[in-house]
Amino acid sequence: MAAHKLLLLPGDGIGPEIMEEVKKVISWFNAQGKESFETDEGLVGGAAYDAHGVAISEEDMAKAMASDAVIFGAVGGPKWDDVPYEHRPEAGLLRLRKDMELFANLRPAICYPALTDASSLRKDVVEGLDILIVRELTGGVYFGEPKEIRDLGNGQKRGIDTQVYDTYEIERISKVAFELARTRNNKVTSMEKRNVMKSGVLWNEVVTETHKNGFEDITLDHMLADAGGMQLVRWPKQFDVIVTDNLFGDMLSDVAAMLTGSLGMLPSASLGAPDPKTGRRKAMYEPVHGSAPDIAGTGSANPIAMLASFGMALRYSFELVEEADLLDKAIANTLDKGLRTKDISAAGDKIITTAEMGDAIVAELTALTA
Repeated sequence: MAAHKLLLLPGDGIGPEIMEEVKKVISWFNAQGKESFETDEGLVGGAAYDAHGVAISEEDMAKAMASDAVIFGAVGGPKWDDVPYEHRPEAGLLRLRKDMELFANLRPAICYPALTDASSLRKDVVEGLDILIVRELTGGVYFGEPKEIRDLGNGQKRGIDTQVYDTYEIERISKVAFELARTRNNKVTSMEKRNVMKSGVLWNEVVTETHKNGFEDITLDHMLADAGGMQLVRWPKQFDVIVTDNLFGDMLSDVAAMLTGSLGMLPSASLGAPDPKTGRRKAMYEPVHGSAPDIAGTGSANPIAMLASFGMALRYSFELVEEADLLDKAIANTLDKGLRTKDISAAGDKIITTAEMGDAIVAELTALTA
């Protein structure tokens, strides 16, 4: 049996705590004897800066490039607010995305039946919610040049970030969105700001042309990104797959996160292009939430987004669909039993710790396979 090679990068804040719960799930799957996961571990973010003076070392970067999938926790925190910009904790995450060419970020927003009351929106608005945001991840304003702060003299400075997209970048991310829509409800909504941004005009043109060339069986809608944010809150169930750029995808996926009740509930997958020889994609899986330094070490972090991110690895990197469905079912069943971490709790709920939530989900995996 060939082992699947995983690199675990816990990171900062609550990252190491939620990664411990992933290790429990990996150990459970290994114990079943059907699949084998071989893990290595490295440093990223502030933890890497403290150890090596950079946000990710060359050694750990090489491990990431050689892995079948990277499982990533979270980075950042006030401790590193004053480090040089190029060595800030987030630089490690951006380098992983750029060097591994992880251009397609998949961010599902699913409202578990047991958590419809945890959303800030009405139950009828979020009940049954299942949307997928496909975010372009290696282009746009986060990577465009020039990116600098210029001294204009007389006490004035100018901050510059450049929004830039080429045709091929928009084509490949829109193809991913259309292909995923075929596995869902056959609808894609493309979001940009073509009314004020030239990159938005090009985005709209290229997505439209890509749709005509082989994806006309998919329903395509276009929407301005600010209107899309409003519609996500007004009636999110109108959407199936949303495809958008790096900046808008970052913001809109956080809006979608809160529809589900908590940022602690949303996983993500970042995928590269298929290898021409093996068909395998480089991939990294991470929760959408941040490092939450205010609760780090308290045992109150919600590990579900981290566990569901591993579930996406099962599905997209290893084609273990049954195993991915099993983990999703174990999470849903655990929530159905009323077990809650603090962030998704309501009056009368039983509040449990990070470790207890992980243990409960592993116990449910065992019960489902008994």
